[in-house]
Formats: sequence, structure tokens, C-alpha cells
Amino acid sequence: MLRDCLPLAAFLLAQWAVQAGNITGTVTARGIEADAAGGDADKYASRKLKFAERVDYSQIHDFIVYIDQPPREKPAPPKEEVQVVTQKDATFKPHVLPVLVGTTVAWPNDDDILHNVFSISAAKEFDLDLYKKPVVKRVTFDKPGRVDVFCSIHKDMHCIIQVLENPQFVTTDSRGRYTLTNVPAGSWRLKAWHDRMPSVTREVTVPASGEVKVDLTLGFGGQGGK
Repeated sequence: MLRDCLPLAAFLLAQWAVQAGNITGTVTARGIEADAAGGDADKYASRKLKFAERVDYSQIHDFIVYIDQPPREKPAPPKEEVQVVTQKDATFKPHVLPVLVGTTVAWPNDDDILHNVFSISAAKEFDLDLYKKPVVKRVTFDKPGRVDVFCSIHKDMHCIIQVLENPQFVTTDSRGRYTLTNVPAGSWRLKAWHDRMPSVTREVTVPASGEVKVDLTLGFGGQGGK
């Protein structure tokens, strides 16, 4: 009797395991048309403002798209492979790095000058002190949240570690496209994020198979919305 039930149990388990679909789409940014709104076009020709570079929102594509709620089952610990943020030409590269809670990030200094990597963020506070190669220091991010990282010597060195508790996250490609694969079927809260724009959140129903398309727009003054 038990042997007869085993094939059925295996079948049901297999069916349950494949109850997952994909979320795909494109994320775009929309800025405020300041010239049209305030008649400021001529003012940019002044000596004071002619070097004021304005944001080209059509060229912003490096968004993070992720499931903004805990997974139904605790995810496996991050693999032993360490993520890397490099210090090169007095710049952190990449500027934004999404990671799963528990991930370790290495901070190699590829410049010939000293840097000091530190953060005073609530999700992770640390100070790696002054160092340069061949020393490579590491930090493990054990709480979810945004971690802003700076160098205490160079004022323009800034990067962000987005520590996420759900392994379903992805960075968009050069055209703003993304795909989250094998998302468990059901209702989820999908979020698109960029460090200089208001984020956007959508409720998404993921099918048991196949995919659902969700395009998202981030903007200001009600142009994007949540």
C-alpha cells in the first residue's frame, strides 16, 4: 500500500515544485521637464549655470528589480563566492550592488593611494581603516537594508549596497529590461529601485507556469507612482 502511494507522492511533489513562473518587463525613468515648467531654458546660458549638467533620464537604465517581501521559505545561505566592489581611480565600481542577506563583499583597492572604506548606515556600520594593495578587506552584510559606503579621504567616493532578504532580484540591462525567473506562483510585491529616483511598487500575480509582463516607470511629481 505504501509502495503504491510513493509514485503518487513523487508526482505531486514534482507538480508542486514546478509551480513557478517568470516576471519580465522594462523599467524606464521619467524626469520633470524643468524648461517647460519654469521657462528656465535661457537661464542655463548664464555664466553661473552653463556648466550645470542636467540628468538625461532617457539614459538611466541601471535599476534594481526585486520581490519586496520575505520569501515563503528561508533561502539557502549565499554561496561562498564573494561579491566585489573595486576601488579604482578614486571611484567605487559598481556604484550599486544588490546582494542577499549574509553575503560577503570584498573591497580591493586598485589605486596606488590609500582609501578608507566605511559606512554609518543602520543596516551595517563598519570602518575598514586606511589600506591599499595587496591588502583586501571584507564585510559580511547580515541585515537587510540600504548601506551607503564612503571613503573618508575622497569626497566623491560613494556606493550603495542594497541588502535584500529575498533572492529574487536582478539588475536591468543596458536597455532597462529585466527577467525574474522561477518566482513561486502567487501574489507578490514587485519593486523597481534606483538610487536617485522614487521607487515604484506593483502587486503582481505570478502564474504557475509561463510569464507575466510588468513594465515600470520611475518618476517625480506623480509621474511614476507606487
